[in-house]
Amino acid sequence: MRLVTFTLGNGPPRAGALLDGGRRVLDLQGCHRARYRKGSAALASVLAMVEGGDRSLEIAAGLMKRPAKPALLPLGEVKLLAPIPRPPQMRDFLCFEQHLVQAFKAIGRTPPQAWYERPLFYHPSRFSVCGTDTDVAWPAYSDKIDFELEFGCYIGRAGRDIPKEKAREHVFGYTIFNDFSARDEQAKDMAGQLGPGKGKDFDNANAMGPCLVTADEIGDPYRLEMRVRVNGEEWGRGNSRDMHWKFEDCIAHASRSETLHPGEFFGSGTVGNGCGLESLRFLKPGDSVELEVEGIGILRNRVVK
Repeated sequence: MRLVTFTLGNGPPRAGALLDGGRRVLDLQGCHRARYRKGSAALASVLAMVEGGDRSLEIAAGLMKRPAKPALLPLGEVKLLAPIPRPPQMRDFLCFEQHLVQAFKAIGRTPPQAWYERPLFYHPSRFSVCGTDTDVAWPAYSDKIDFELEFGCYIGRAGRDIPKEKAREHVFGYTIFNDFSARDEQAKDMAGQLGPGKGKDFDNANAMGPCLVTADEIGDPYRLEMRVRVNGEEWGRGNSRDMHWKFEDCIAHASRSETLHPGEFFGSGTVGNGCGLESLRFLKPGDSVELEVEGIGILRNRVVK
């Protein structure tokens, strides 16, 4: 199942499912009302569906088998938001060794030993999330804006002290993540050893989408081709098989003495060759960035001054 959050005109956000190869969106709540003459709390939002788990998916699957025509909308008529526009929590890890080595080499440093000892993460701003085909405003304090080719998973079942061997059971689904970064500001903030700070925190810096693909449809998440194009030119590619730290490692680590909740997002960090920093090649105002991950789709955003 490929779930989306969308708006139609000036209407409120709605939960939907992509049909017909992604050419149409089924308004799940609208379909439920058309069939049963009442709404369903389980379909109130994509986050509500994640919280509802299998029951919500069963309801949605039943609607998708016999969609009501008035609830079927051409993709071009709607605006896609992030699958979960405001996740309850976000963690972005650094799981790819090649990216780590190449990024540190570009700035004349060596990778920290701590990275090899545990999956490291920081908390992106959940209030700076945007969807595909949304512009990202260039932060006024930066001259070096970069993209990051990532994907990530959403937590589906709450849990605490989750063992690595059971962690996959807590994954609801996956999406693409572009962690836009102000590299010059990030370098200044990282010197204080408290994280990337304003290097990552600006409006629409966390682009996600175009959809949430449920875990059963993805199958093995460690075989996905990943590509990035800037203005149609390929700048890098990689594969999720190269993750040194898997999502199971990240979930087990983060859940130590802490409860994880449905809808939380775990980013993979940048795949090797998946950002401009690794080759000291940065974006220009007006550039369009496309991240493509096999089995999920294309996340497209433009940076504008």
